Amino acid sequence: MKIYAFIVIISFLLTLLLGIILIPWLKKLKFGQTVRDDGPRTHLSKSGTPTMGGIIFLVPLILISLLQTRGNGKYTSVAVLTTLGFTLIGFFDDYIKVVRKRSLGLRAYQKIISQLIIAVALAFYAYLDPHIGSSVIIPFTAMEWDLGVFYIPIAVFIIIGTVNSVNLTDGLDGLCSGVTLIISATLSIILSFAVELAAEGGLGRLAENYQDLIVFSAALTGALLGFLRYNAHPAQVFMGDTGSLGLGGAISALSILLRIPLWLPIFGGVYMAEAISVILQVGSFKLRGKRIFKMAPLHHHFELKGMPETRVVSMFMIAAAFLCLLTLLSI
Repeated sequence: MKIYAFIVIISFLLTLLLGIILIPWLKKLKFGQTVRDDGPRTHLSKSGTPTMGGIIFLVPLILISLLQTRGNGKYTSVAVLTTLGFTLIGFFDDYIKVVRKRSLGLRAYQKIISQLIIAVALAFYAYLDPHIGSSVIIPFTAMEWDLGVFYIPIAVFIIIGTVNSVNLTDGLDGLCSGVTLIISATLSIILSFAVELAAEGGLGRLAENYQDLIVFSAALTGALLGFLRYNAHPAQVFMGDTGSLGLGGAISALSILLRIPLWLPIFGGVYMAEAISVILQVGSFKLRGKRIFKMAPLHHHFELKGMPETRVVSMFMIAAAFLCLLTLLSI
């Protein structure tokens, strides 16, 4: 375990260093955030804060993951490519927002098509891998559920849903980075158990692949810890869609490769609550002409009820920690 603690520390320090270099550069290029006109009035002061800061933690994540891989690196490569793919979608979305000075970037159909391509590729890879296939582990049981040919559409739905839910969670200083930090640390623990089980079952190659994935999740944990130094309230930089879509890709890849996509509603419960709040809000307004929440996603509802931003973030991180502890009970 010492090597993984070392990876967390190195990733943390590299992210801190990269922040010192990149944040002034982003300011110089005037890559500032354009705040939504319909958002909380308290957010107007955040306009102009550098965005696209996801680069600060994604670069250490990818470099360390590729350089520290000790096995054949197959699963790590898949996780890195998935993260990179969604990161690029977010980057182009952020770039359009910055250049055109507006709060909307890529068109909805452009995002969906791009996300579908990556999600289908990851789902097909998992389906064809002999150690993953079409079976998923059912939470709180030792049972598996073979989804058969339905695995691919279900996996694609889960991947895209997760990525966009993580994106919706990125709305307050330190919220998405803090919640995902807790989740990535939890996935590192789950991976360590997975390595032991694979080794005991005589699946040496699978154990190697999971060991490599621990490097990925440990690097992600350290990078997010370092990024919080700059993203905690008051944020010096925002991760932007570059960061949030990249994080969604990373969490999705880990869940699919571990065969635990059905566990996402538990450890990713905060993400799910944010997404459901938006769905309910839109559905209620279209059907009844009334809103359920003061504003969606859910974190804005609590803000508009008078709760300080820092308290909302703390509350959501506590919820994420509790849900992750529940997840560990299902191992």
